[in-house]
Amino acid sequence: MIQQLQDIQAAFGATFDSNIPLSFGNDVEVLEAAQSGVAVCDRSHWGLIKVTGGDRIRFLHNQSTNDFERLKSGEGCDTVFVTSTARTIDLATAYVTDDAVLLINSPNRYKYLLEWLDRYIFFADKVELTDITEKTAIFSLIGAKSNDLLEKLGLDAIIGQPVGNHQLIDDVRIAVGSGLATPGYTLIVPAENAANVWKMVVEAGAVPMGNLVWEQLRIKQGRPVPDQELTDDYNPLEAGLLQTISFDKGCYIGQETIARLNTYKGVKQNLWGIKLNGFTEVGSVIMVGEEKVGKLTSIVESDRGFFGLGYIRTKAGGAGLTVQIGETTGEVVEVPFLSRVQ
Repeated sequence: MIQQLQDIQAAFGATFDSNIPLSFGNDVEVLEAAQSGVAVCDRSHWGLIKVTGGDRIRFLHNQSTNDFERLKSGEGCDTVFVTSTARTIDLATAYVTDDAVLLINSPNRYKYLLEWLDRYIFFADKVELTDITEKTAIFSLIGAKSNDLLEKLGLDAIIGQPVGNHQLIDDVRIAVGSGLATPGYTLIVPAENAANVWKMVVEAGAVPMGNLVWEQLRIKQGRPVPDQELTDDYNPLEAGLLQTISFDKGCYIGQETIARLNTYKGVKQNLWGIKLNGFTEVGSVIMVGEEKVGKLTSIVESDRGFFGLGYIRTKAGGAGLTVQIGETTGEVVEVPFLSRVQ
């Protein structure tokens, strides 16, 4: 069924790497669409875990940073899974339904996360984990005119609802939020219907987006990803994921460390955007004068030059700071996806 989707995408000009659409040969057009129109990105290579059983809410509440017990069916949130010492495993998006919780996970983390969560299910727990990645497709609508497209398709009942809210319409789950800081929606579609939904969305006016442009947008907007910004070296407060953390929910894995860091202002480094004057390698040391103050974690070339993400020591400063990275210089800037302890 996914092959049918890829055949249609190929007809629209897609080039692939490991079945992931990299580009539709329209990168300039789709960047403009994501800003002032509407683009559609195929995120079907992301993981989707279905959590069922009578204890599913309590279980996820105890395993990640956000407050699941406040959520009702039809609501959702972003949450971070962390180790016992609050080191980041993955940033996930959760959607609560009448009988399950759906977790969208990063492409390079969902199998690990499935195994990691399974280790915390004890004999008496009424919790089941099912990997439904291969049975579904995930599309993101991105851009200011996403509402117009939903209205054209007769799917406007979700418009105006809070981020994370979702509805099931004709076997398609439509959720508010694009996965980026840009307004939009996420569609979870049965694999057998993925090709039809993709074609319908594109014919309604969405410009197809490849993964290369998604990566460019996620770096420019500051969404952290595993193995780059989310690693054993960083915690969610340092990663700028304050919006995913509940400080009132009580105990969960990593809670004591996160609470202590917040209470005693112990965040020693922060993730920032960096406007760069040239290319430099990921992993390069960030310098201020003769002092090492951080590390570059991502870099991308865009229509406006090079842009990176990197962790910088809190004492070194923040937005407006001039830094040296390798042979190039840069300016530290805010990015819209992140929120941090002040």
